[in-house]
Amino acid sequence: MTGTAAAEPTVTTFTSNVDRIDTTAVVLTETYFYAEGGGQPADRGTLGGVEVVDVQHRNGDIVHELAEPPAFDPGETVEGQIDTAFRTYCMRAHTASHVLYGAGRRLLSDLGYGGFDISATVPDNADDDFGPAITGKVRVDFETTTEIDDETLTELERLTNRAVWESYDVTWEEIPRDEALGRDDIAFNTKTEEGIEGETVRVVTIDGWDVAACGGTHVGNTREIGPVTVLGRSNPGEGLTRVEFVVGPRAIRRRATEHERAMTAAQSLDTNVAELPAAVDGLQSECDDLRETVSSLRERLVDSRLADLRDDAIEVDGQRWLVGTVAGLDANALADRAESAVGDDVDVAALVDADGQYLGVGTTGGVDAGEVVDQVTTEFGGGGGGRPTVAQGGGLGADGDEIVAFLRDESVTADSGD
Repeated sequence: MTGTAAAEPTVTTFTSNVDRIDTTAVVLTETYFYAEGGGQPADRGTLGGVEVVDVQHRNGDIVHELAEPPAFDPGETVEGQIDTAFRTYCMRAHTASHVLYGAGRRLLSDLGYGGFDISATVPDNADDDFGPAITGKVRVDFETTTEIDDETLTELERLTNRAVWESYDVTWEEIPRDEALGRDDIAFNTKTEEGIEGETVRVVTIDGWDVAACGGTHVGNTREIGPVTVLGRSNPGEGLTRVEFVVGPRAIRRRATEHERAMTAAQSLDTNVAELPAAVDGLQSECDDLRETVSSLRERLVDSRLADLRDDAIEVDGQRWLVGTVAGLDANALADRAESAVGDDVDVAALVDADGQYLGVGTTGGVDAGEVVDQVTTEFGGGGGGRPTVAQGGGLGADGDEIVAFLRDESVTADSGD
């Protein structure tokens, strides 16, 4: 049997003879349904009025999987109806991936084609002003030594939409395999090498923009793609950068949403969208200054608290212990401050978060800081560790004052110095 979807992608209604049927699997003598492959999903539609739920290549055949056993028999002629909206979406999305790769040719170094995929669904009753609200996204994997940062990603989107606007013709042809492999200008899927196993290779050309080996369905001119909106990037594997984008209605909705959010943010900052970056920079600078001020004030509060604790230090077996609660510090910060507090007239500093979650212990060496933490976690739960002169604990299940009372018990502190 033959499949002609890629060669004549605008044909969405056709008749064909039924070659054979296996329950719900139907093979025709000729079909315009696109079978899943190369990153493009299978067409949707009906055969003889029965819903087609999947189309696959199997053992040289194109197999149409129906939602239920059909009423027609082998040898009969049936009408195929392809979901026009879904086919059109796939044509636009697939061609857009070629345009995006063409943009990559102009921006990225050591470029290779690492993969492509269209994910798409049509929710029930999801029409909007632009037709069926097909959801999903398209991705292209670039093999490149260029780091695709935010600036590069924005430029990829700009060049892609410029190519759409320039209305480049899109054509396809079969050429001998050896000729195709010998041409440096043709992009191949280096991951699957799909489409180059036969004697000929189908080559899709966007006039003056991109050339690629591809068996998918495409529009006849880039202007048919419509707007393209890049969603973001990720790293699916070493040497690869995945760029995801949307086309058509979702691209329009995405841009409208982003513009609405930008205007809302600008209004909140009493500026306009054009001046929003400068306003955000100013706000960030103010936040940085405030953070520094808060940090400085917190340090002064901690210093003041430690000074108060020095006045209330206890002495056990010749060791002077500074014990108490300090608010606003985590286990690491408590351990750092406890370590810096020892020396001169303090041999051990045991500081507890006011809420009783964390503990930091520093010593001059006469007492093992780790043993102090072990005694506290044995009594109140949690865990911790560190060096003999500095240790920390966390996950303690008691009030800070209760832990301090435990540490100030001379029998406990004396045991820690053994």
